[in-house]
Amino acid sequence: TIIIDRADRFGLAQLHQLRGRVGRSHHRAYAYLVTPPESALTEDARKRLVAIESMEELGSGFLLATHDLEIRGAGELLGEEQSGQIQEIGFSLYLELLERAVAALRQGSEPDLERPLDHGPEVDLHIPALLPEDYMPDVHMRLILYKRIASAPDEAALRELQVEMIDRFGLLPEAAKALFEVTRLKLRAAPLGIRSIKMHGRGGRIAFDPDPAVDALSVIELVQRSDGELRFDGQDTLRINRTMPDDKQRLQVIAQLLNALRTAEAAHATAGERG
Repeated sequence: TIIIDRADRFGLAQLHQLRGRVGRSHHRAYAYLVTPPESALTEDARKRLVAIESMEELGSGFLLATHDLEIRGAGELLGEEQSGQIQEIGFSLYLELLERAVAALRQGSEPDLERPLDHGPEVDLHIPALLPEDYMPDVHMRLILYKRIASAPDEAALRELQVEMIDRFGLLPEAAKALFEVTRLKLRAAPLGIRSIKMHGRGGRIAFDPDPAVDALSVIELVQRSDGELRFDGQDTLRINRTMPDDKQRLQVIAQLLNALRTAEAAHATAGERG
């Protein structure tokens, strides 16, 4: 049981998060929101309390966020001057394009809005990496968490999300653990300029961008030390010759290879500075 005093002073998202702190699995929980008389509440506070009271089902977070947007407003971003573009391409895509343009202007370059959106490296290890339905039955909640996992900016944020999911839904099944590991590999591969990682039981390939962040000499030295397990396949692809029938082994091999590339690149950069 949780008792929230002066609930009228909390935001809608805060009330939703606090209410979600109690109750797990089959345990019934209770949340009491204590407020002054209704006549003493502001109009926005009344709307927030009505919204939080009406949303009692699993997966209601998105609906609460929508109510919060309606109550507080979204500023001129959704006003008459901007709503035309947003209606054409959608709010999420509009924000991604806006972030790209702002980042380019801060770097002093011209925004390239014709370039396809970059969603990070593609990682396909031929292993089940998902949120199983029996672990999280609500499809809307699964979609929200897929989005949050894919949008994690760094490994620290990904770890926090993993801890949150364990706290809310219980220990992660193997497929969900694999999903976090694959996402972690994407975060490690992106700074190296890796375009895709594709693995199967008999080996795999790592494809680099045309202008990768890792130095070519570092990759050559890594290939020479691999005893034939690594070799070049064209100008921008690294082939992995190794039998890996076990799913966890594939994750481990790719993680070790990415760490080796990062270490080799760091050593090469340090040597260059000294030279």
